[in-house]
Amino acid sequence: MLRDSAAALGALSAGAAALPGELAAHDDGRAHDVAQRTSTAPPRAGGRLRQSVCRWPFSRIPLRDFCRIAVDIGLEAIDLLTPDEWEQVAEFGLVCSMGYPGPVRGDFITRGFNDRRNHALLLGELEAAIPLAARVGVPNLIAMFGNREGRSDADGIDACVEGLRRIAPLAEEHGVTICLEMLNSKVDHPDYHGDRTGFGVRVVEAVGSPRVKLLYDIYHMQVMEGDVIRTIRDNHAHIAHFHTAGVPGRHELDGTQELNYRAIAAAIADLGFAGFIAHEFIPTREPAVALREAIEACTV
Repeated sequence: MLRDSAAALGALSAGAAALPGELAAHDDGRAHDVAQRTSTAPPRAGGRLRQSVCRWPFSRIPLRDFCRIAVDIGLEAIDLLTPDEWEQVAEFGLVCSMGYPGPVRGDFITRGFNDRRNHALLLGELEAAIPLAARVGVPNLIAMFGNREGRSDADGIDACVEGLRRIAPLAEEHGVTICLEMLNSKVDHPDYHGDRTGFGVRVVEAVGSPRVKLLYDIYHMQVMEGDVIRTIRDNHAHIAHFHTAGVPGRHELDGTQELNYRAIAAAIADLGFAGFIAHEFIPTREPAVALREAIEACTV
């Protein structure tokens, strides 16, 4: 996410390879069901999974150039774009697979649904973004649990459920899914409340909406709890979207990291998952080459 933009730029500028110059209510028929519309096409990159790439680790590349790269290497979507960017990628035949509900605030991660004082702001952003996302064809919007700040799990869950139940009917009406991201609190986001799959599942189950689900970040959950494949299998009904990156380091999906992404991708595909798996690693070498390798690792 944009939360790590500074780290990404540092890695890109100091890493092994610089960027080449040329790269410089329910879906009842009344709604425009974005998820249905974006899940019927076959995966462009081949295989059984639909693959995307997160924008922020490659933010030094102008967006239009990045769209051309994405199309050239077989991706069908770009993740984590702001509303003003959604239609730009559509010009290239790409989808924004996960959108921000507005301009990215500096406190976007820490200020989440677990604090009722944030609800007016968060609900206002989503109320404005959901109809626009449906019109443009953005199937998912990202949301955060927020930092714990001394709250118990029970208090945080109650607050999340209360706020999300208020926005769920609008998301259902428009066929747009609100995805709450799981993040690690051990390395990257100290005090983040949604740092365990079980916490997120309890929220989603209590909200009880087909349009409120989890964004399961494989990198973050490997850092926090491991047992990735079993966890995905046990909780896949509550997951709408995946992110990838190597562990440790959050770099390429290669032999320098510990996760077997081919096995993870196969497990996800075997479940009949119809959403997106988006690559969110910070490249240490030529970005297009690293992305091609990530696509290959997850093509099953």
